Amino acid sequence: MPTKPFLIVSDIHLGAVPRSTERAFRDFLALAKETASGLLINGDLFDFWFEYRTVIPREHYRVLASLAEVVEAGVPISFVGGNHDAWGGAFLRDEVGIDVLDGPVKLHLAGRRALVAHGDGVGTGDRGYKLFRRILRNRLTSFAFRQLHPDWGSRIASVVSTTKGKTGKYVEEEGRAAFVRQWAVEQLRSDPTLDLVTAGHVHAPTLVEVSPGRYYANTGDWINHHTYLSLPADGSPPQLKRWTLDA
Repeated sequence: MPTKPFLIVSDIHLGAVPRSTERAFRDFLALAKETASGLLINGDLFDFWFEYRTVIPREHYRVLASLAEVVEAGVPISFVGGNHDAWGGAFLRDEVGIDVLDGPVKLHLAGRRALVAHGDGVGTGDRGYKLFRRILRNRLTSFAFRQLHPDWGSRIASVVSTTKGKTGKYVEEEGRAAFVRQWAVEQLRSDPTLDLVTAGHVHAPTLVEVSPGRYYANTGDWINHHTYLSLPADGSPPQLKRWTLDA
């Protein structure tokens, strides 16, 4: 039986954050390698990620190597794509060793039955974004984007992304945090077998006990908060933790 905690993190947005954040995240991965039973990355690890057949973004090679080291140390890593990196696939799976999943997905994490969703497009409403999301994740869209030179693809993604300069206040004003939280509470109420619903996307770290022993957790982000969720192996309550950049 595992004695080490299971860790969940999301919204690091590598490529749009300072080098100091990347270094801190690699330190976090070093901790996971030694002290975790498993790691779940719940979307937006990268601010942009697209898998070409023979090319990967060069700026991420240090983190990719660190992820591979965690897996090689016997700590499994699962990855649910976010709205910035939904195109993860063969490279992450075959070369790095990550289990790439489509969300929302139900998993058993540290003895808990959990529903995992990045948080984009959940619940009712926001039909315009949901249509856009379906287009982005369509195979034909992927095929067409792959025909572009990687430099052009990266440049287009940089123009479209609004990550740089984003703040928690911006997210709250948009109401996304409250919307995702409401969706999570509804999932817990409608499915009594769930112990945990976890999401990211809204960059607002949250841990709420919706009913005794049943939680909604949002893992926040590494733009403003540098937070992650720890699930103790002994079944005690989840812990929302903050990683300091000088740790």
